[in-house]
Amino acid sequence: MKRLAVLLCVLGLPAAADSPDAWEAFRAEVAAACTALVTQDGTVTVEVNPFGSENYGAAVVTVTADWGSDRMICIFDKATRAAELTAPFTPAS
Repeated sequence: MKRLAVLLCVLGLPAAADSPDAWEAFRAEVAAACTALVTQDGTVTVEVNPFGSENYGAAVVTVTADWGSDRMICIFDKATRAAELTAPFTPAS
């Protein structure tokens, strides 16, 4: 009976959510890490997914210049804080 009472107490606890400020800081960190990886000249736009997945942050990175634009995906590892940038997408034909 004691185990059941403890289990019911634990299951009844609300899940702890990160604060809005923590999510905003996360998005800023992802944006900064992704922007730092861009080696092309031009205007850089980083659209960060608001929460990412359980393990990764994700962003669409666009570089726009006189020559046109490139779109890439940036993956941010939440555990190691390392970011990687894909090669640009090939334009649709």
